Amino acid sequence: MEMTGLLFLLMAAHSAFTMPLSTEDTDKWLQAERYLRKFYGLPVGLQSRRSNSMETKIREMQSFFKLQVTGELDDNTLELMNKARCGVPDVGEYNLFPRNLKWQSNNLTFRIVNYTPDLKKKEVDRAIRKAFNIWSDVTPLTLKKIFKGNADIMISFGTKEHGDYNPFDGPNGLLAHAYPPGKDIGGDTHFDEDEHWSMDSSEYNLFLVATHEFGHALGLSHSNDPGALMYPVYSFSKDYPLAEDDVMGIQALYGPNPNPKKVNPKPDAPNKCDPMLGFDAVTELRGETIIFKDRFYWRLHPQMLEPEQTLIKSTWPSIPNKVDAAYENPEKDLVFIFSGIKMWALNGYNLVEGYPKYIHKLGLPKTVRKVDAAVHIQDTGKTLLFTDEDYWSYDESTGQMDSGYPRVIETDFPGVGDEVDAVSHIHGYLNFFRDHLQFEYSYTSRKVMGIQRSNSILNC
Repeated sequence: MEMTGLLFLLMAAHSAFTMPLSTEDTDKWLQAERYLRKFYGLPVGLQSRRSNSMETKIREMQSFFKLQVTGELDDNTLELMNKARCGVPDVGEYNLFPRNLKWQSNNLTFRIVNYTPDLKKKEVDRAIRKAFNIWSDVTPLTLKKIFKGNADIMISFGTKEHGDYNPFDGPNGLLAHAYPPGKDIGGDTHFDEDEHWSMDSSEYNLFLVATHEFGHALGLSHSNDPGALMYPVYSFSKDYPLAEDDVMGIQALYGPNPNPKKVNPKPDAPNKCDPMLGFDAVTELRGETIIFKDRFYWRLHPQMLEPEQTLIKSTWPSIPNKVDAAYENPEKDLVFIFSGIKMWALNGYNLVEGYPKYIHKLGLPKTVRKVDAAVHIQDTGKTLLFTDEDYWSYDESTGQMDSGYPRVIETDFPGVGDEVDAVSHIHGYLNFFRDHLQFEYSYTSRKVMGIQRSNSILNC
């Protein structure tokens, strides 16, 4: 009986281990396999969800995108796999180093073989020329348009299998791809005609995608800096597209422009463990913590070991790149974001209609041009708004400023300093952020209980 029972248990365990995946799980793993094969060199052939090669490639992808490296196909990894992106691999033959692929001449030609019907011909011409100018402005490269014959960079629009045995995948997903410098197909740039192309943010912006792809055509690989133009995932921005990382990369190949034009590349993404890191704004959002810095925000979730860094514009295209202050009102299930003299409201991650509104609607005088920090104290129903060396108290229930304000920060919050960059309220304590320091302030005892580096909140 004991042997029979043991055999039954072993058979049951084997049956449980080999039970077929649900259709949904199977679809996820097939999607992941296709993604990792195309962008991370996963070997062709039958892959198991438990195979070492699959786990290794998932880890490689998570490391590239600065996700939590688990080797598991978690929600954050799947979410990123579903984002619209460039069709060039993140690893492999497009790496700038050590192969150092580049054109041997600084004088290059390009030809637009066909045009998308989504835009007027002159709009496509303008977007392509503007994209090339972005790179030539920071290098000695010149790019001349020709109208027949073979150019160094041949530009075309196509769908699915379009002649290079590197097919597109229909709407969304892969937007375009380009080949590194070289003969024949080298430098050629293809756009997916199944996408809808635009000159603004209404659809995929042709200028931004073209500028990214021409970076590949000139020899650049993908960057893992989410603020760089050469980051593989698409995001829209009205700003100058190149970051310092992009400029350094292209100039490592061709050198700087001998007649430099005035350009202002965007700074690289902030390093969360820079000991001198300070924050622009901090807020809670339905149990998560959102930390704004420059053009980015970090998202901290209790179930995430590592914070997730994202461009503000990738999530909220209409919110400015610079956030001055933010706070959550959990009773209203709203988060308010301040930039300059305007404020936006979020319900979850969705923008609320009717915004932006002017900050003066809260009762601030017109002399106040921005809010430096904001925090809601749930126990009192008050929201504190910090401006320069003063702060105001806003009553959320009445929608009015309390009388007797503004008051002086240094007087009411001794030990914090005369100005603050951001404030949060957690477990009865106010956390004041100023420069690279964080002050834990007891609201009841009216004193600083501890001081640490600002980025300690980011597990640094």
